[in-house]
Amino acid sequence: MDKVKAMIRIVGVVQGVFYRYSTQQKAQELGVNGWVHNCGDGSVECLVEGERDKVEALIQWCRQGPPGARVVKVTTQWEEYTGELKGFSIKY
Repeated sequence: MDKVKAMIRIVGVVQGVFYRYSTQQKAQELGVNGWVHNCGDGSVECLVEGERDKVEALIQWCRQGPPGARVVKVTTQWEEYTGELKGFSIKY
């Protein structure tokens, strides 16, 4: 299976709506590794590694997010897979 790494940035009403927690839950459900954190500009950033189809499923989920979120834009920057990420955490 093809493994990939992606940096995802989510813009919109995505802070204060349990976006990070919900992303962590979805990532763990999918079995991908990485982290998610709030950015100073009000967006959320997520670095994720795993099988391509699972990473793409998380990206698709990010386009809607949890109830209460209003996602305006999702951008994805593909990076070289390293396998260095373990588990999925919320960074503060």
